[in-house]
Amino acid sequence: MKRRPLPLALLLLIPLSLLASGCSGASPAASSQGSGSGTDGKGSVVLNVGDQKGGAEAVLRAAGELDDLDYRIKWSTFTSGPPLLEAVNAKAVDIGSVGNTPPVFAAGADSKVTVVAATHGDTSGETILVPEDSKLKRTEDLKGRSVAVAQGSSAHYQLVASLRKAGLELSDIKVTYLQPADALAAFTGGKVDAWAVWDPYTSQVLTAKQGRVLTDGRGVVNGLNFQVAAPGALADKGKSAAIGDYLKRLRRAENWVYEHPEEWAEVWAKDTGLPYEVALAAVKRTYGTRISVAVDKEAVASEQEIADTFAELKLVPRRFDFADYVDTRFNKGLPPSTTEGRSYEEGS
Repeated sequence: MKRRPLPLALLLLIPLSLLASGCSGASPAASSQGSGSGTDGKGSVVLNVGDQKGGAEAVLRAAGELDDLDYRIKWSTFTSGPPLLEAVNAKAVDIGSVGNTPPVFAAGADSKVTVVAATHGDTSGETILVPEDSKLKRTEDLKGRSVAVAQGSSAHYQLVASLRKAGLELSDIKVTYLQPADALAAFTGGKVDAWAVWDPYTSQVLTAKQGRVLTDGRGVVNGLNFQVAAPGALADKGKSAAIGDYLKRLRRAENWVYEHPEEWAEVWAKDTGLPYEVALAAVKRTYGTRISVAVDKEAVASEQEIADTFAELKLVPRRFDFADYVDTRFNKGLPPSTTEGRSYEEGS
C-alpha cells in the first residue's frame, strides 16, 4: 500500500522523546528521570544504559545485536541528552548516547561524565528553515528577523556559527528560544521568520512541503555524536569490558542501518510514531550516514570551540578544557573523527 505523507498538523503529535534527541540543551523538569525499559542478556555484570525512544535499544534489537550478551543491559529511557547526562553524573546510568552539545553543558557544570566514543555523520539535517514563500534567500538576510531555536542545543550552536560565517552575531537577529514542539507551531503559524533545528524535524518540514532550507550545517558544525560514560563504570573492570563490547555492537548496528534503511525506518517509525516517509528521509539524510570514529585531538578541539562559544555567550558557567572529560581507551582501530560519513545514492 502506498503511504501518503501526513499533514504537518498531525506531525505535531509525534512523541518528543526521540525528536529532542541528544541535541537538545534543555528539557522540561519532568523529563529529568529515566523510565525503566527492561533488561537484556545474562551474567553477573549489569550495564545500565541510558537511551532515548527509538535509540540504541531499538537499533541493536533490530540488527540482532542483543541475542548473545554475556552481561546484562538494563535500559532506562530519557527524553533527551541533558537529563540522561544528569543520570550519568548521579551514577544511575553507566553510559548513554547524546549529541555534540549536552556534553559541553555537563562539563561546564563540572559533572562527573566522560566521553568515550563518537560517531560522525552528514550535517545536512542541521538546518535553518524558512517558509517556502519566504523572501529570505541567504543567511545574511536573517538580520533583524526572528529565529526560533532551542536554547543550548546543537541547533543553537549551528545558528551562532552560521551567523558568524555570514558576518552576523546573535544580537543582529531576534532570537526566540523555543523547544521543538513549540517552535514547530510558531514556524508553521508564521510567528517566526526562521527556525534553526535538526533532523527529524528538518525531514518533517521538508516532507510536508511547509518550508525550505536557508542554510545547513555542512562546513559549519562538526557532525559528531557521543557515547558518554560514568567515570565509576570505567574504573570497574567488568563494566569497562562490557562498555567495550557494547560499543562494538553499536558499530555493527550502524552498518546494518546503512545497509537496511527502509527496514530500519519501518522499525523506527513504529517505535516513535514518526510517519514512515519522515523516518526514511531522516535515515538517509542523517542517521544512516553515521560512522564510528576516534575521539581524537580534532574531535576535542572541535568540542572546545563549542564550549568556548557558549562560555562567551555566558550559557555555560565557566571556561574549561574539554579534554579533561575524554577517555580514549576505546579508540583503537577507528578512523579519525574528521572521516566523512556515509551517503546514499541520489534517489535510492
